Amino acid sequence: MNAPALSATESTLTPIARALPAWVYNHPEMTRLEIDRVLKPSWQIVGHVNSIPKPGDYMTFDLGPESVVVVRDSKREIQAFHNVCRHRSSRLLDGAGHCPGAITCPYHGWSYKLSGELQAMTRRDTFPPLDRAQFGLRPVRTEIAFGFVFVALSGDPAPLQSLWGEFLEDFAPYRFEEMVPLAPLYREEWPVDWKVAMDNYLESYHVPIGHPGLARMFTPDYDDAKTLGTGVARGASHMREQPSSRWGERLYQKFVAPVSTHLPEPLRRRWTFYSMLPNLGIDVFPDQMDFFQVLPNGPGHCIIRGGTFGLPDARREMRVVRYLNARINRQVQREDEFLCHRVQRGLASSSYEPGPLSRLESCMWAFHELLRDRIPEARHSRAPAHFA
Repeated sequence: MNAPALSATESTLTPIARALPAWVYNHPEMTRLEIDRVLKPSWQIVGHVNSIPKPGDYMTFDLGPESVVVVRDSKREIQAFHNVCRHRSSRLLDGAGHCPGAITCPYHGWSYKLSGELQAMTRRDTFPPLDRAQFGLRPVRTEIAFGFVFVALSGDPAPLQSLWGEFLEDFAPYRFEEMVPLAPLYREEWPVDWKVAMDNYLESYHVPIGHPGLARMFTPDYDDAKTLGTGVARGASHMREQPSSRWGERLYQKFVAPVSTHLPEPLRRRWTFYSMLPNLGIDVFPDQMDFFQVLPNGPGHCIIRGGTFGLPDARREMRVVRYLNARINRQVQREDEFLCHRVQRGLASSSYEPGPLSRLESCMWAFHELLRDRIPEARHSRAPAHFA
């Protein structure tokens, strides 16, 4: 694919921002480099602290070939480790659950304290003298922010407090730290590159056309767009006074504000959307919040991982509002999957050249610039023969 030539008109104006070339969305070397240079050195969300409330509770997180286990130890502290036995590399734990006192390898039975130290080895008499202190689980850098556990598998990313900055004040009225999971974490596999899915979340340009339900219910989410310059951005939508023509949307519009009395009045009819580069989205609603994370699943394929959380509330009215919210957002998710699939198919066309970007795609542009900075090969219009 050749880079498009500028027209005479374009050449007299500010250079036009354009998206990444098509080849980067389905290339094995790009996927490998994205994991190593972009995703592993960034903060990755694992889950909510209240998903592992008791000592021995754990949850796992996978990124490419890497796996992490986050566990609450006997002192009720949260720690993260590489999810790999120090003996012969067996994966230790899957999904989420509870370890009664120790983490035990299912292969040869080596066991580890919840704080990571090697506790016992089966048939220790068959080994030479060993210092057990040298064979504990490998720790993973961890931070807890606004009620969620984050890990970084390499590098030295800036503290989450500094990345999220003033937006942390936005979260205070919602009391994220007190929330509990409303359902187990979900995992979906989409036949699209992870960057296609993240591009989609980062731009508001498609919302009026691609999400008619949101357009019926809300003002455009780019009316209150703000970026911090740290890779974190915010957009907000406000409920329309005009009721939607669809019953589920109309009922949500009617009941969400009266049921959300724990919030200041202006927040009771507002949906706010946050993103943190390279691959995290957080959606904040009056009745609940969610996160979703986009992960590579090989070139041209991705995993969507996420969960929904809310303050403990047994009221029937809140259950109804949360049901309606989930119904609306399931539809939005299916619309996004449909749109992303169409983009992935179109990227395979020999006719495609990246077109000009709208200012409503500025967060997507920042994402592309991050990729170009970390992986200079992404600047090429064609896949290079050799990668660094």
